[in-house]
Amino acid sequence: MKKKIIYTILLSGTSGFVSAQDIPADTTAEKLSQPSKTSYYIEPGSYGTKRETDPPSYIRELGKTGIKGAEKIDWLDVGLDYRARFEVRHNDLRREVITTDYPLLLRSRAYIGIKNIIDPFRAVIEFEDAHRVNGKFAPDNRDFNRAELIQAYAELHFKNALGKDDLGNSRALFIRFGRQAFEFTDRRLIGLNRWRNTTNNFLGLRTTLGQEKNDWQLDLLALRPINRLIDEFDKTDNNRDFWAVIGHWRKWSDALTIEPYYLGLKQRPAAANNNRERIIHSPGIRFYGWFNSNHINYDFTYTQQFGEDNGLDHNAYAVTAEVGYKFQQIKSKPRVSLFYGHVSGDKDPNDNVNNRFERFFGFARPWSSDDYVIPENIITPKLKLEFEPVKGVKFDGGYSFYWLASSTDRFNNLLAGSNNRDVTGNSGTFLGHGLDARVRFVPTKFIDANIGYTHYTMGEFVQNRQEAALNEHATSSDFFYIELSFNAFDMFKK
Repeated sequence: MKKKIIYTILLSGTSGFVSAQDIPADTTAEKLSQPSKTSYYIEPGSYGTKRETDPPSYIRELGKTGIKGAEKIDWLDVGLDYRARFEVRHNDLRREVITTDYPLLLRSRAYIGIKNIIDPFRAVIEFEDAHRVNGKFAPDNRDFNRAELIQAYAELHFKNALGKDDLGNSRALFIRFGRQAFEFTDRRLIGLNRWRNTTNNFLGLRTTLGQEKNDWQLDLLALRPINRLIDEFDKTDNNRDFWAVIGHWRKWSDALTIEPYYLGLKQRPAAANNNRERIIHSPGIRFYGWFNSNHINYDFTYTQQFGEDNGLDHNAYAVTAEVGYKFQQIKSKPRVSLFYGHVSGDKDPNDNVNNRFERFFGFARPWSSDDYVIPENIITPKLKLEFEPVKGVKFDGGYSFYWLASSTDRFNNLLAGSNNRDVTGNSGTFLGHGLDARVRFVPTKFIDANIGYTHYTMGEFVQNRQEAALNEHATSSDFFYIELSFNAFDMFKK
């Protein structure tokens, strides 16, 4: 220690240049031991916004699975995943009856991807089988999608098409066509919906310039959504076109990442959509980052919408904001965060303007752990706590409050979508408040466990609408679950 102090004093008083060989050996080694930056991408760290990887996180390169004799196969990606989640849902406000349900949700996925060996051509096929047992309610496409092809695309992948960035990372270019599933920005507008038993997917074209490691990246999408059919092969919705331009600027990612985007949806009138014609334009921007030695992080988004909705002008918006503090000096790395979300609802059912926000194909679970709330006509502040008390055991929990942004618009998920709006505004705006907690850990190398609980206290709007529809109401609801995910190819890991 004394040696370093003396050296610092001498160095500060030196008028000439100091070369590497003039620096004491221990100081040089200390400097060289610091990891160099190899990627511009920095994870936002905000709650519930981490995107699924591409390929999905359950996928393994065959040569790295530990299977004897497959060590040199670096051109084949494989995946075989099985998930089971047992739920207890007491007084679920999404249902048209006040009761307790004990469903068991089961989902299997299988994936094969070819890369490298015949570049630039690549291909992916992914299957899914999802269903529910022991539930009280009729099958729906949230829980059921039997023996379905969720991805099947061909890709032209050019690793070095656009040169390299300043860190030496190649700027790739790839073009994909076929059935695809992916996530963008904070997942609230385009997400796989991994929590749900079934998956969002599309048919169409995706072009990406750059990769996640680069200082900039641009994604171009021209797609049609896939309609999930319970016992039939899923079909493309030819009445809806969805397109997007999504940018990523990471040059300053140590403090700031910027993601501007433009999403568009055109719906042609048809019997399947009640002859409703729409065109929605949705520009927005997200910016996030860390500062104060990675103690404080922030994540802000703003999305504006305009267009036409079946003869009405469409004018809506959504704002999300989160600020968190991570105690880096504490071994369990606890993080405390405050979140605020405000998503517009229709202000006046009798005017010629629709103010209800179009949620596109987003992921609802970050809005509420019991799946009650979606980004539509909602105001919600949240307090969250995350930490890792023991290595490999992750805990998070929080408290949330919910209000309608407009008292005359609906609460979408209430009562299965019926009796969920009071156009007079006399049912109030308070939807309720709730506590949520979960713990995640890995009991074995090939099984992930997830256990959670939510207690929700019904607000005046929920109770008033339940009374109007059912002649009774619940004062609270409870949701408990145990989820186990099994990855077959991790069984071979050493």
